[in-house]
Amino acid sequence: MKNTLISRRASLVVSLLVAAVFGLASAKDASAQNSVGGHIGIAFPLVTHADGETTTIADNFTTAFPMGITIKRDGSKLAFDFEFVPAVQTNPRHVNLTVHPGLIWDLGHNFAGGVRAAFDVNQTSWGFTPLLAHSWAISGHKNNKVFIEFDLPVRFAKPSPGNNVTAVTFAIHLGTAF
Repeated sequence: MKNTLISRRASLVVSLLVAAVFGLASAKDASAQNSVGGHIGIAFPLVTHADGETTTIADNFTTAFPMGITIKRDGSKLAFDFEFVPAVQTNPRHVNLTVHPGLIWDLGHNFAGGVRAAFDVNQTSWGFTPLLAHSWAISGHKNNKVFIEFDLPVRFAKPSPGNNVTAVTFAIHLGTAF
């Protein structure tokens, strides 16, 4: 009885292995279903309105260096973009980092629109960033483009207990995508 049970199990294992070998032998060539790209650039917040006050780039010069990794399913108009944005503020001197994941839609004619979540590291602010971008192909480079992006970062902050501040900024982002 015990030998019969072992024999049946052995036959089942051998049958599964043979089926797997034939299945692998007849499989089609593998092809990537997702494409991975990236981008890097420089961004400038031009105008910010927060807590009833409006400031411009002349009042508080800040330079940001957005960089990201983009994953897009082949044939899809939707891409997931995971961006990190270190920014340097001049007065007072301050460096911060925003983790900025988002979804970007190909709108056609070299335009893209999207929205990103925003999480400011080691700060009490978070928010979202709608965006609109236009790109131009770099001659002689199949997948490389230069782009200009208009961003509208909205941040919700709580700098002290009972004090809530909402900031809305208009920013410009220039970069290259690859």
